[in-house]
Amino acid sequence: MENKVILTVATTGAWPTKQDTPYVPLQPEEIANEIYACWKTGASMAHIHVRNDEDKASMSFEKFEKTVKLVRERCDIVLNLTTSGGIGLTDEERMKPFVELKPEMASYDCGTMNWAHTTVFENNPKFLEKLGMTMQENNVKPEIEVFDAGMVYNALYYLKKGILKAPLHFQFVLGAPGGMTATVENLVFLKSLIPQDATWSAFGIGKQHLPILYATLALGGNVRVGMEDNIFYSKGVLAKSNVDFVERTKRTIAEMNKEVATPDETREILGLKNWNK
Repeated sequence: MENKVILTVATTGAWPTKQDTPYVPLQPEEIANEIYACWKTGASMAHIHVRNDEDKASMSFEKFEKTVKLVRERCDIVLNLTTSGGIGLTDEERMKPFVELKPEMASYDCGTMNWAHTTVFENNPKFLEKLGMTMQENNVKPEIEVFDAGMVYNALYYLKKGILKAPLHFQFVLGAPGGMTATVENLVFLKSLIPQDATWSAFGIGKQHLPILYATLALGGNVRVGMEDNIFYSKGVLAKSNVDFVERTKRTIAEMNKEVATPDETREILGLKNWNK
């Protein structure tokens, strides 16, 4: 499987609005249609956020339930649900979607940070311990989201304590305001910190999307694309669908003599459990 690349699509996220781009999918039917189109194009995994009826960031269980149902009825793409769809949520609100819906993966944001220099993105130690153990109980693999180097060290601490289990899977998030900037040097540094048996993926936010994508592929990592991280296909040109990003990335992977992993190959590579054909 060393020639296979896991291609994750993050269609929605918590921030883009229809005012930013009319093409971003925000409600369950839109999101499911977009994920299905990305799967048909070749995406391996979908990272899912949902919005409330006013299109604002949300951890609404009903929205997750509907979105997951609509996707699962149509395709076998690997599902990865966020646990961070807003600020000021209870632990239970953040965990209920993956506890009830049993996706293969869910996000594990491994530390607290000052988001956009305006608010606190809180992931306190008690929550991270509870989150890790609850994921183990439900056979949901953590996607360890890393916004700065300290979060890698947090993950290694929780691995030693048994809160996380090897092999770990990291998602390096570069360019978030308040986190590490999206440079190739930072990417190489973060990769140097993780265990030998760990798997990893990375993406750059906004205009650094392509440099980080190319560097990640060159370094042997997996990649994430989508409107959660970047709404522009090129400078000043909005992507008209998340499919645009998937198609370009698939071409790039092929040019590097690699192949996009199928959903089943992704499950094998990451040791995922929550999938019944």
